[in-house]
Amino acid sequence: SGFAPATQHVLEKSEVAPSKSHVKLKDAYEILVSFFRPMTCRHKDEQTLIPCRVGEDLNTTDCLENNCCPSKTSSELKCHMPFKDDMQLTFRLLVLVAGGFLILGCLPFCCCACLQR
Repeated sequence: SGFAPATQHVLEKSEVAPSKSHVKLKDAYEILVSFFRPMTCRHKDEQTLIPCRVGEDLNTTDCLENNCCPSKTSSELKCHMPFKDDMQLTFRLLVLVAGGFLILGCLPFCCCACLQR
C-alpha cells in the first residue's frame, strides 16, 4: 500500500504535462522562409526607412515583438521595416551549396565502405 500514492502522483504529473513536441507546418514554413529571406535592421545611408505596418510610434519592446526595427532618429523612437540582407543570403547559399557538394563527395566512399562489408 506504500507504493500506491507514488504511482498516483506520477499519473497526475503526466496528465498535466503539455505535449509540445510536434512542430507545426506553419512554423517549419516560417523557418524556411526566414532562412532564404534574411532581414537586418542595419541600414545604409541611401536606404529610406519605411514605417512598420503595426505603427510607427511603438516602444522598443513592441517594435521587436512585431518583427520591426527600432531606430533613434532625432529625439523620438520610430519603428521601421527591416531590410533584405543580401550578404547574409549569399553566405547562407554558399554554405548550403558547399555542404551539398561535401555530402555528394563523401557519398561514394560511404557506399563503397558499406558494400565491402
